[in-house]
Amino acid sequence: MTFIRHMMDLTSVMSLPRSQRKIVFYSEGKSYWVHLEGILKEFLSQTNIPVCYITSSKDDPGLHYYHPNLKSFKMDEGGCRNWLFKNIDTDLMVMTMPDIETYQVKRSKYPVHYVYVQHSLVSLHMVYRKGAFDHFDSIFCAGPHHLKEIRATEEKYQLPPKKLIEHGYGRLDAIIANRKSAKLPPANNPKRILIAPSWGKHSLVETIGNQVVSHLLESKFHVTLRPHPQTVKYAKVQLKKILERHKNNHNFDLEVNIAGQDSLHRADLMISDWSGAALDYSFGLGKPVLFIDVPRKVNNPEYELLDIIPFEVWIRNNIGKIQSADQLDSLIDSVNELLLDNTYADIDLIVKQNVFNIGKSAEVGAKYLAQLLKSSDCY
Repeated sequence: MTFIRHMMDLTSVMSLPRSQRKIVFYSEGKSYWVHLEGILKEFLSQTNIPVCYITSSKDDPGLHYYHPNLKSFKMDEGGCRNWLFKNIDTDLMVMTMPDIETYQVKRSKYPVHYVYVQHSLVSLHMVYRKGAFDHFDSIFCAGPHHLKEIRATEEKYQLPPKKLIEHGYGRLDAIIANRKSAKLPPANNPKRILIAPSWGKHSLVETIGNQVVSHLLESKFHVTLRPHPQTVKYAKVQLKKILERHKNNHNFDLEVNIAGQDSLHRADLMISDWSGAALDYSFGLGKPVLFIDVPRKVNNPEYELLDIIPFEVWIRNNIGKIQSADQLDSLIDSVNELLLDNTYADIDLIVKQNVFNIGKSAEVGAKYLAQLLKSSDCY
């Protein structure tokens, strides 16, 4: 039955007339809608060009967004999706998924122009795998660091130059836009700490997560644990241990919807490791972050060849404090220090210096896509 359903989904997409899929947006799942939403909606408002939206999640909000020029489809990850990508005939493919061509998902056999949209502010040469962006034609850059890293990669490995767009970061724009209207907890409530780490064997949750949560709860903080979706999927044992230990504590809760913003706005402080969520929080709300110094998340062992310090490495001391993972006895002191520290008022200036087109990324992105469709550059 599953195979039949996948084939029906595939048939639905492929039967769409070519004129109605000149531009395709692809989302890996519901948490990626926030990165495409602004561009897609702005494109629909700027043009009369039909848009095809494909997602691999039945819970993706994009499936329920209505516009007369929008057709949305669900296509599960796996063989049918991979076949679709190899055989789809469109002019533009817009996506947040790296590693096109280098892993299961290949470029189409037709002349398609591939556009990459950032889903994080982190650098592109350490956390991502080598070659993750080599097969895109255009890359939307969130800030100057992305421009520098891509050009340095092209020079180092003698790659053809891509079209680099000074775009910005839609997720950040959305957080800033909701800053004034967000519902905040009563002032007399316990201080709220949001733990939002990265994923992998060295991540906070998979190493010292239980100890961190325990220290905070023992000190009467309210703790929200917001694990990465990959942690929920692949580190179930470690996550279960944390939940079993603290599930009866009324000051503890678990949040698995990383696309939501409520916990960000309600938190007085975030604790993270190497997650891009820390930059979303600090840049979007102007608040500091306590970084637990677990080993770096390195998926490209050659990243140092570019001689560029990753953005998420050097920025940490500018937007918060680094806490040794081996010295958790001083964790609460560090938390209290940041909660009382008012010296981070210049975070907004840091944002302006390191992120393009704040508040306008959707407009910039949509305009570029519309121009690309009209030009000969789009094959």
